[in-house]
Amino acid sequence: MKILLLEDDLMLSDILKEYLEVHFYSVFQVFTGNEANEMLYNQKFDLLLFDINVPEINGLNIFEKFKNLGFTIPIIFMTASTNFQEFEKAYRIGANDFLRKPFRLEELKIRIEYIEKNILMSSTELLKIDSKTSFHLINMYLIQNDRIITLPKKEAEIIKYFLLNKNRTISVEELVINIWEYASEPSIATIRTYIKNIRKKLNNLSTIKGLGYILKI
Repeated sequence: MKILLLEDDLMLSDILKEYLEVHFYSVFQVFTGNEANEMLYNQKFDLLLFDINVPEINGLNIFEKFKNLGFTIPIIFMTASTNFQEFEKAYRIGANDFLRKPFRLEELKIRIEYIEKNILMSSTELLKIDSKTSFHLINMYLIQNDRIITLPKKEAEIIKYFLLNKNRTISVEELVINIWEYASEPSIATIRTYIKNIRKKLNNLSTIKGLGYILKI
Protein backbone atom coordinates (compact mmCIF):
# COMPACT_ATOMS: atom_id res chain seq x y z
CA MET A 1 0.00 0.00 0.00
CA LYS A 2 1.29 3.44 -0.99
CA ILE A 3 0.65 6.07 1.71
CA LEU A 4 1.00 9.86 1.56
CA LEU A 5 1.89 11.11 5.05
CA LEU A 6 1.29 14.81 5.78
CA GLU A 7 2.76 15.66 9.19
CA ASP A 8 4.69 18.84 10.01
CA ASP A 9 6.24 17.46 13.22
CA LEU A 10 9.46 16.07 11.75
CA MET A 11 10.15 13.66 14.61
CA LEU A 12 6.61 12.22 14.59
CA SER A 13 6.66 11.96 10.80
CA ASP A 14 9.89 9.95 10.91
CA ILE A 15 8.50 7.69 13.67
CA LEU A 16 5.34 6.99 11.66
CA LYS A 17 7.27 6.38 8.44
CA GLU A 18 9.73 4.00 10.11
CA TYR A 19 6.96 2.06 11.86
CA LEU A 20 4.79 1.70 8.78
CA GLU A 21 7.68 0.70 6.54
CA VAL A 22 8.59 -2.08 8.98
CA HIS A 23 5.08 -3.38 8.28
CA PHE A 24 5.68 -3.24 4.51
CA TYR A 25 3.85 -0.02 3.69
CA SER A 26 5.40 2.44 1.24
CA VAL A 27 5.35 5.90 2.86
CA PHE A 28 5.93 9.27 1.16
CA GLN A 29 6.50 12.16 3.59
CA VAL A 30 5.39 15.76 3.09
CA PHE A 31 5.46 18.50 5.72
CA THR A 32 3.30 21.33 4.32
CA GLY A 33 -0.07 21.66 2.64
CA ASN A 34 1.48 22.84 -0.62
CA GLU A 35 3.75 19.79 -0.77
CA ALA A 36 0.74 17.51 -0.23
CA ASN A 37 -1.16 19.33 -2.98
CA GLU A 38 1.68 18.83 -5.44
CA MET A 39 2.10 15.14 -4.61
CA LEU A 40 -1.63 14.46 -5.03
CA TYR A 41 -1.59 16.05 -8.48
CA ASN A 42 1.43 14.10 -9.64
CA GLN A 43 1.21 10.67 -8.02
CA LYS A 44 -1.42 8.11 -7.08
CA PHE A 45 -1.78 6.86 -3.51
CA ASP A 46 -3.80 4.12 -1.83
CA LEU A 47 -4.24 5.97 1.48
CA LEU A 48 -3.79 9.49 2.87
CA LEU A 49 -2.61 9.98 6.46
CA PHE A 50 -3.04 13.71 7.14
CA ASP A 51 -2.42 15.94 10.11
CA ILE A 52 -5.01 18.73 10.08
CA ASN A 53 -3.13 21.80 11.29
CA VAL A 54 -0.11 22.04 9.00
CA PRO A 55 1.66 25.04 7.40
CA GLU A 56 0.26 26.76 4.29
CA ILE A 57 -2.96 24.79 3.70
CA ASN A 58 -5.11 23.06 6.31
CA GLY A 59 -5.25 19.26 5.81
CA LEU A 60 -9.07 19.31 5.83
CA ASN A 61 -9.16 21.90 3.06
CA ILE A 62 -6.73 19.94 0.89
CA PHE A 63 -8.81 16.78 1.16
CA GLU A 64 -12.10 18.63 0.61
CA LYS A 65 -10.78 20.14 -2.63
CA PHE A 66 -9.62 16.80 -4.03
CA LYS A 67 -12.82 15.08 -2.87
CA ASN A 68 -14.86 17.65 -4.78
CA LEU A 69 -12.81 16.90 -7.89
CA GLY A 70 -13.85 13.25 -7.65
CA PHE A 71 -10.93 11.62 -5.84
CA THR A 72 -11.93 8.52 -3.88
CA ILE A 73 -8.69 7.90 -1.96
CA PRO A 74 -9.44 6.88 1.66
CA ILE A 75 -8.05 9.11 4.40
CA ILE A 76 -7.24 9.02 8.10
CA PHE A 77 -6.97 12.42 9.78
CA MET A 78 -4.74 13.05 12.81
CA THR A 79 -4.87 16.00 15.20
CA ALA A 80 -3.93 17.07 18.70
CA SER A 81 -6.76 19.61 18.65
CA THR A 82 -9.90 19.13 20.73
CA ASN A 83 -11.91 21.33 18.36
CA PHE A 84 -15.17 19.43 17.72
CA GLN A 85 -15.78 21.42 14.53
CA GLU A 86 -12.68 19.83 12.97
CA PHE A 87 -13.90 16.38 13.92
CA GLU A 88 -17.34 17.14 12.49
CA LYS A 89 -15.97 18.56 9.24
CA ALA A 90 -13.60 15.63 8.75
CA TYR A 91 -16.48 13.16 8.63
CA ARG A 92 -18.77 15.52 6.72
CA ILE A 93 -16.30 15.76 3.83
CA GLY A 94 -15.74 12.00 3.72
CA ALA A 95 -13.01 11.02 6.19
CA ASN A 96 -12.70 7.27 6.74
CA ASP A 97 -11.19 7.60 10.21
CA PHE A 98 -9.94 10.14 12.75
CA LEU A 99 -7.13 9.78 15.31
CA ARG A 100 -6.52 12.12 18.22
CA LYS A 101 -2.87 12.60 19.20
CA PRO A 102 -1.18 11.09 21.03
CA PHE A 103 -2.11 7.62 19.78
CA ARG A 104 -0.44 4.23 19.89
CA LEU A 105 1.27 3.10 16.70
CA GLU A 106 -0.53 -0.23 16.99
CA GLU A 107 -3.86 1.62 16.89
CA LEU A 108 -2.89 3.34 13.64
CA LYS A 109 -1.89 -0.02 12.14
CA ILE A 110 -5.25 -1.56 13.10
CA ARG A 111 -7.13 1.30 11.48
CA ILE A 112 -5.08 1.10 8.29
CA GLU A 113 -5.63 -2.66 8.10
CA TYR A 114 -9.37 -2.11 8.49
CA ILE A 115 -9.40 0.31 5.54
CA GLU A 116 -7.18 -2.03 3.52
CA LYS A 117 -9.51 -4.96 4.09
CA ASN A 118 -12.93 -3.32 3.96
CA ILE A 119 -12.47 -0.43 1.55
CA LEU A 120 -9.50 -1.10 -0.70
CA MET A 121 -9.21 -4.82 -1.08
CA SER A 122 -12.46 -6.39 0.10
CA SER A 123 -12.24 -9.52 2.26
CA THR A 124 -10.81 -11.63 -0.53
CA GLU A 125 -8.06 -11.35 -3.11
CA LEU A 126 -10.36 -12.75 -5.80
CA LEU A 127 -13.47 -10.81 -6.86
CA LYS A 128 -16.15 -12.60 -8.83
CA ILE A 129 -17.42 -10.68 -11.87
CA ASP A 130 -19.79 -13.26 -13.31
CA SER A 131 -20.21 -17.05 -13.30
CA LYS A 132 -17.14 -17.53 -15.52
CA THR A 133 -14.94 -14.55 -14.68
CA SER A 134 -13.03 -13.34 -11.61
CA PHE A 135 -10.36 -10.68 -11.03
CA HIS A 136 -7.31 -11.12 -8.81
CA LEU A 137 -6.96 -7.87 -6.86
CA ILE A 138 -3.33 -8.37 -5.86
CA ASN A 139 -1.82 -9.68 -9.08
CA MET A 140 -4.23 -7.75 -11.34
CA TYR A 141 -5.25 -10.45 -13.80
CA LEU A 142 -8.52 -11.99 -14.95
CA ILE A 143 -9.46 -15.62 -14.52
CA GLN A 144 -11.94 -16.67 -17.18
CA ASN A 145 -13.12 -20.26 -17.57
CA ASP A 146 -10.20 -21.31 -15.30
CA ARG A 147 -7.72 -19.58 -17.62
CA ILE A 148 -5.51 -16.69 -16.48
CA ILE A 149 -5.70 -13.63 -18.73
CA THR A 150 -2.91 -11.11 -18.23
CA LEU A 151 -3.83 -7.47 -18.76
CA PRO A 152 -2.07 -4.25 -19.76
CA LYS A 153 -1.43 -2.18 -16.62
CA LYS A 154 -4.00 0.56 -17.28
CA GLU A 155 -6.70 -1.94 -18.31
CA ALA A 156 -6.13 -3.80 -15.04
CA GLU A 157 -6.31 -0.56 -13.03
CA ILE A 158 -9.57 0.45 -14.73
CA ILE A 159 -11.14 -2.97 -14.11
CA LYS A 160 -10.05 -2.85 -10.47
CA TYR A 161 -11.56 0.62 -10.06
CA PHE A 162 -14.87 -0.52 -11.57
CA LEU A 163 -14.92 -3.55 -9.26
CA LEU A 164 -14.25 -1.47 -6.16
CA ASN A 165 -17.06 0.84 -7.29
CA LYS A 166 -19.40 -1.79 -8.74
CA ASN A 167 -23.02 -0.99 -9.56
CA ARG A 168 -22.24 2.74 -9.57
CA THR A 169 -21.99 5.00 -12.61
CA ILE A 170 -18.39 6.15 -13.11
CA SER A 171 -17.77 9.22 -15.25
CA VAL A 172 -14.81 9.57 -17.59
CA GLU A 173 -13.59 12.43 -15.39
CA GLU A 174 -13.64 10.22 -12.28
CA LEU A 175 -11.65 7.51 -14.06
CA VAL A 176 -9.03 10.01 -15.18
CA ILE A 177 -8.70 11.63 -11.73
CA ASN A 178 -8.33 8.34 -9.87
CA ILE A 179 -6.19 6.35 -12.30
CA TRP A 180 -3.98 8.73 -14.27
CA GLU A 181 -1.44 11.15 -12.91
CA TYR A 182 -2.13 14.82 -13.59
CA ALA A 183 0.77 15.21 -16.04
CA SER A 184 -0.27 12.19 -18.14
CA GLU A 185 -4.00 12.81 -18.54
CA PRO A 186 -5.33 10.73 -21.50
CA SER A 187 -7.59 11.85 -24.33
CA ILE A 188 -11.26 10.84 -24.52
CA ALA A 189 -10.34 8.63 -27.49
CA THR A 190 -7.79 6.79 -25.36
CA ILE A 191 -10.37 6.18 -22.62
CA ARG A 192 -12.85 4.84 -25.18
CA THR A 193 -10.20 2.48 -26.54
CA TYR A 194 -9.54 1.08 -23.07
CA ILE A 195 -13.27 0.66 -22.43
CA LYS A 196 -13.72 -1.06 -25.80
CA ASN A 197 -10.93 -3.53 -25.00
CA ILE A 198 -12.31 -4.20 -21.51
CA ARG A 199 -15.79 -4.84 -22.92
CA LYS A 200 -14.37 -7.70 -24.98
CA LYS A 201 -13.54 -9.38 -21.67
CA LEU A 202 -16.42 -8.18 -19.47
CA ASN A 203 -19.97 -8.44 -20.79
CA ASN A 204 -21.49 -6.62 -17.84
CA LEU A 205 -19.75 -3.28 -18.40
CA SER A 206 -22.36 -0.87 -19.75
CA THR A 207 -22.45 2.71 -21.03
CA ILE A 208 -24.81 5.17 -19.37
CA LYS A 209 -25.31 7.74 -22.12
CA GLY A 210 -24.03 11.17 -21.18
CA LEU A 211 -22.91 10.02 -17.72
CA GLY A 212 -20.22 7.34 -18.00
CA TYR A 213 -19.96 3.59 -17.40
CA ILE A 214 -21.25 1.06 -14.89
CA LEU A 215 -20.10 -2.47 -14.03
CA LYS A 216 -23.18 -4.37 -12.89
CA ILE A 217 -22.54 -7.34 -10.63
